[in-house]
Amino acid sequence: MKTVEELQRDIQKPITKFITGGFRPENTIEESWLGKVTVFGSEQGIPLDAVGKPMMALAQFYLPALPYVPEAVRSTKVLTVFVSMNTLEPLEPMGKNWLIREYEDLSMTEIKTLTNEQSYIKPFPLKAVFEDNDCALWDGGGLTFEQEAQVLELEREGIINSYYDISNHHYQTKFGGYPSYCQPGIGIGGEYEYFFDDQCEDIHTQGFGEGYEFVFQISSDEKANFNVVDGGSLMFAKNKETGDWTMYYDFY
Repeated sequence: MKTVEELQRDIQKPITKFITGGFRPENTIEESWLGKVTVFGSEQGIPLDAVGKPMMALAQFYLPALPYVPEAVRSTKVLTVFVSMNTLEPLEPMGKNWLIREYEDLSMTEIKTLTNEQSYIKPFPLKAVFEDNDCALWDGGGLTFEQEAQVLELEREGIINSYYDISNHHYQTKFGGYPSYCQPGIGIGGEYEYFFDDQCEDIHTQGFGEGYEFVFQISSDEKANFNVVDGGSLMFAKNKETGDWTMYYDFY
């Protein structure tokens, strides 16, 4: 049986988390923003959604300035995110109601002042903060079966009362770490096994999709007037082979 400290080291992941506002921005490309996008390709503008309406600028991240960046996006310099005002479906394909753009060569980009006057998201600069102790939430949050078994053994031995006594989870907008599920989660990768009924007779699988791995999330933010239904987060995973993205969300 692992000690508490050994199990914590096994579970904990590094992250860059973001603090919204509270400082004066310099309005350079090297800043990250919520509710504002200024970096576009030369032929790009604000994308249109499935019904032909402009999407909202949700976020822009300048990755070289972040203290931690997941491997899946380490070659990316700027990543921008747009969302439609339409209702999003969990795991719906990118393009019609949400869109991520990645730029590896900034010489091919332009700074543009483009806005969607209908957007309700308030622009705020983001301060990046490093943490090295993000832990998965229980029940589908990203723990392996082996890690769950270790936690349960520590509880049975009376060494801990609960998993949450030894774990930290950061719910803010962040890169890396584990998704901030509000309901039982779907793991951090392609497939997460879960039991369908109380008798545990049937094992089903769900996840972000084969080859996908969680990369970052954008969480509900009162200051920026952004709310994922009821306090949820948009959680994004990238396919390491194809470079495609998928998105999942839930809420309270």
